Amino acid sequence: MVTNSNQFDAKTALRTIPKKPGVYRMLDEKGVVIYVGKAKVLKNRVSSYFLKNVSSPKTRVMVSHIRDIEVTVTHTENEALILENNLIKSLKPRYNVLFRDDKSYPFIYLSSKHDFPGLGVHRGAKKRKGRYFGPYPSAGAVRETLSLLQKIFPVRQCEDSFYSNRSRACLQHQIKRCTAPCVGLITKEEYAEDVEHAVMFLQGKSNIVIQQLIEKMEQASKDLNFEKAAHFRDQIASLQRIQEKQYIDSEDGNQDIIATALQNGIACVQLFSIRAGRNLGNKTFFPQNAKNSEPAEILSTFITQYYLGDAQSHGREIPSDIILSHEIEHKDVIEQVLKDQSGRSIKLQAKPRGQRARWLEMAMQNVMQALQSRLNSHATVLQRYEALQTALELDEMPTRLECFDISHTMGEATVASCVVFDDKGPLKTDYRRFNIEDITPGDDYAAMKQALMRRYKRLKEGEMKLPDILFIDGGKGQVSQAREVMEELQINDVMLIGVTKGEGRNPDLDTLYLSATDRKIILPADSPALHLTQQIRDEAHRFAISGHRNRRAKKRTTSVLEGIAGLGPKRRQQLLKQFGGLQEVTRAGVEDIARVPGISKQLAKKIYDTFHMDAD
Repeated sequence: MVTNSNQFDAKTALRTIPKKPGVYRMLDEKGVVIYVGKAKVLKNRVSSYFLKNVSSPKTRVMVSHIRDIEVTVTHTENEALILENNLIKSLKPRYNVLFRDDKSYPFIYLSSKHDFPGLGVHRGAKKRKGRYFGPYPSAGAVRETLSLLQKIFPVRQCEDSFYSNRSRACLQHQIKRCTAPCVGLITKEEYAEDVEHAVMFLQGKSNIVIQQLIEKMEQASKDLNFEKAAHFRDQIASLQRIQEKQYIDSEDGNQDIIATALQNGIACVQLFSIRAGRNLGNKTFFPQNAKNSEPAEILSTFITQYYLGDAQSHGREIPSDIILSHEIEHKDVIEQVLKDQSGRSIKLQAKPRGQRARWLEMAMQNVMQALQSRLNSHATVLQRYEALQTALELDEMPTRLECFDISHTMGEATVASCVVFDDKGPLKTDYRRFNIEDITPGDDYAAMKQALMRRYKRLKEGEMKLPDILFIDGGKGQVSQAREVMEELQINDVMLIGVTKGEGRNPDLDTLYLSATDRKIILPADSPALHLTQQIRDEAHRFAISGHRNRRAKKRTTSVLEGIAGLGPKRRQQLLKQFGGLQEVTRAGVEDIARVPGISKQLAKKIYDTFHMDAD
């Protein structure tokens, strides 16, 4: 949503940008994309544009025209790089450097006209006879791959002109990067075996290679040759990096991926367009009057409104495959109507597999990100604060809210969280966690009292501002602990409210317990005030759980991996060997982790979530 104001509120916008890899788009006052960029950590990169000491005059001019920022979260930085490339070509933003050459993606080329074929870098049309592997996101990735291949499979990488005019082995043979077929130092059969292994590696069948390196690393360790073992470890890590799957460009064909989510009274729809196997970017929609709708209803309405009627006049192609986040009613009818309009069969699919499931996962991740951005937008937050003031019959609108929650597992590693919202949304710089000690395990009342005492004793001493309203995730018992702490610290001007789940954990029936008047109220399901209290309660819950899991993992072992259920010693050892260390595990995607023998897709997701739980 583009801001109409002449001034862009960068501080508010940056609060909603996650600390994940992805692509960002800068928009001007007309909603036109003026710059596209990619980042390993979106929040850090986008924030750098708004520093006071930006040295580049071009950047300063561009920033002066920014009125809105859109982001697309990806799984890896390489995916972001490829999506950035696609968007720059299609949008041609004013401040991006544009190249006329469309031959952006390099390939690895294996010649086929020689008895001893060679490997090399290729760009442009594929006119030469041979095999092409790729595309790769950058020339650097190709060079890294070829360099690693030289160390593992010494297939020649010299030009044919150089190869044909050798009378003695070159330097590459002396450093064991080539078997010197040019002077007959290897047989055709032996060389063909190296070529076959190299091809298997380039096709992604590298598990055998990794296993061989693991065995060499273990043997070197047994021989106390730790330097050599470290060398093999680095090779394993490099192999894992190279075989990371690229999800931005993969399958051929045209698809639209449509995902929807509904949270705290706001609905969002995210549409990704895949054309000829390339991700051309995403669009975000916020349908009106969808507060009490179901996701299936939202999707059905969106599909008919977006594709039918004047869709063709707007240049909206209806692809043969439309992937949906939820099953919809009357799917057959909608498919037939789309077929009548497009003149070909259209398939609506809600439970895709393989690559399409990855597209859908990315769409769901982005629809949730867009929802959070909208929930935290200044206009929405202000509306909810005003509604809260009305619902609680307050003389003034509250501007600072705090909420506490407790998390533990059977009393182990208890952590209390405190999250803070101001009139612009979550104020994460003021968030705090408290490791609870010296209480009876599982005693939530004692844990709450300890956390509150530690928090407000510091605030009483002037470290931070006191909140206008203190929310407690719990009922009358938890609130009574808060009241005792406030009385002991002589804090009398903070309103205490308990938030409890409704019957059957139905959020529409959440109950607010007001300590001052000792009464309970249930706000209407569509109340912005209720949505605000649910948002801060859910954020406190998320922050507490993530802190508890991290503490539990550290308490059980020095390795975070040991805190993951289902990941036993053998699997941990195999995982670390396969990636060459914990650092490489932290940066791997779910699919990469699932390729490790003995690790299922579900367990891989647990491992991934462990390292990315606090990424936003």
